[in-house]
Amino acid sequence: MAKNQDANKGANAGGTVKVRLVKGLRGAQARHRLSVKALGLNKLNDLRELKDSPQVRGLINKVHYLVRVEE
Repeated sequence: MAKNQDANKGANAGGTVKVRLVKGLRGAQARHRLSVKALGLNKLNDLRELKDSPQVRGLINKVHYLVRVEE
């Protein structure tokens, strides 16, 4: 439950969420690497501002150990 509350903190009134890649993809599963790529994150510390939608939230939840949701 705490994970969901942390994930919802990043959503602001504009309907966007900022996601930063904080861990390298070297040891990650292949599907998780594809999820990070789908979020538009390529290099370490890349930051993307994405539309807040259930699809994006699902990708973030899948790779929660590689990314950080920022305000």
